[in-house]
Amino acid sequence: MPVAIVTDSTASLPPELAAERGIVVVPLQVVIGATVYDEGSDGATPELVAAALKEWRPVSTSRPGPAMLLDVYEQAARDGATEIVSVHLSGDMSGTFESAQLAARDASVRVVPVDSRQVGVATGYAALTAADVVAAGGSADEAAQAARDRAAASSSLFYVDTLEYLRRGGRIGAAAALLGGALAVKPLLQIEDGKVASLERVRTSTRALARLEELAVQRAGDAPVDVCVAHLANPDRAGQLTEKLAARLEANLEGREVWCGELGAVLGAHVGPGMIAVCVAPRL
Repeated sequence: MPVAIVTDSTASLPPELAAERGIVVVPLQVVIGATVYDEGSDGATPELVAAALKEWRPVSTSRPGPAMLLDVYEQAARDGATEIVSVHLSGDMSGTFESAQLAARDASVRVVPVDSRQVGVATGYAALTAADVVAAGGSADEAAQAARDRAAASSSLFYVDTLEYLRRGGRIGAAAALLGGALAVKPLLQIEDGKVASLERVRTSTRALARLEELAVQRAGDAPVDVCVAHLANPDRAGQLTEKLAARLEANLEGREVWCGELGAVLGAHVGPGMIAVCVAPRL
């Protein structure tokens, strides 16, 4: 494998898919009380984080350090990689991209760090696109640019029951204007220029989910797209939204399924139980 692809656990790639595509996934950490867990099925799970948040136990997250990423890069080099493309969540939301930049300086092979300016599955789709380019014989630079282009074209929209968790984590960004008296509304948010930004305010969760559906359809337009619905402790409503989007975007999906799954533990720690997100990623 002359070009290896690395991403982080917030990309929400199913382990079997990452393994099949040869993508190395580096875990972020979740701290619950005084215990540190790696994100993943053997450590911090969405269920564990949701339970801790509901009990108002202290929950925080941390990035992988440069040393951890350097170890990953060096292992890829030992496995035969001559170049590495490292695709990560927005540098404005986490220090993971900075860790990748620092580790790249000391790596024995060339590393191209990519700030997706996205979170969640939008970053995952960018990493998959980089893998597609490499599989087709493309260079590391071509794969990195394809990942950036896919991420830039993608829309990440989400509904939260409350802005309190985002406020506590300091990641509310432009959505801060919704705080105070507006906390009683159901906010719709989006990722804009790598940050959380306000999109709309609605009065009920039912209306919020209906708007998510409409906005996702609008963002898809007539283009071929991949679509994912993610949730934290809200499987029934996420399933309903998935079915509706699969029906309305059937032509755009071209036979592909709408992914539906629980949001990863790290992102879940910042949005709280009840959250539902939709990622619409045009296929470039």
